[in-house]
Amino acid sequence: MNPVRRHTGCGLVLRRSDVDTDQIIPAEFCKRLTKSGYEDALFAHWRKNPGFVFNLPERADATVLVAGHNFGTGSSREHAVWALRDWGIAAVIATSFGDIFLRNALKNQLLAVALPEAAVAVLAERVESDPAYQVTVDVEHRTVLSDAGSWSFSIGTRERRLLLNGQDDIDVTMLNEDTISSYERDRERWLPRLRRGVFAGTTADGTGIFR
Repeated sequence: MNPVRRHTGCGLVLRRSDVDTDQIIPAEFCKRLTKSGYEDALFAHWRKNPGFVFNLPERADATVLVAGHNFGTGSSREHAVWALRDWGIAAVIATSFGDIFLRNALKNQLLAVALPEAAVAVLAERVESDPAYQVTVDVEHRTVLSDAGSWSFSIGTRERRLLLNGQDDIDVTMLNEDTISSYERDRERWLPRLRRGVFAGTTADGTGIFR
């Protein structure tokens, strides 16, 4: 994974609240066994409408999505995050997010930023009026910037560190690889080796056999 310190891009606005993960990516697309290639599934049902914002040619290069309340509510499907990233969305700005979606987003380096309603309204108006309007999400300084102003946002210390370092949970675990390997070597010596269905010790009946 690459470090994510800031992202600047033009945007598009989805003026809907309580957009759930089944709307972001319908369930029929979640049978795939890969973590990429879901751009065709993003808002698949809504994109049947030619006028849907994700179908507009002037928004084809958008990388910042400005949304409403409670974006990403519903089921825990991580596919919703994958679909947004595969489409090219790098940041979502909303007034609030579904808890699980928020965690999934940050783990997959999709910037999910909650701002006050007034700030989101200003950004939505500017982005809608100009397809080339630029918005910056600065992870390092926890700030959203545009020519309309700047707004601070909250992000967990650990989540911010992982983004800035370009790490995921596995990378963090592997920082302790030497300690883990040492533990596994030591464990081999002092713990009993068990065969399936057999307990190598003394049982209550004295047989030493556990089935």
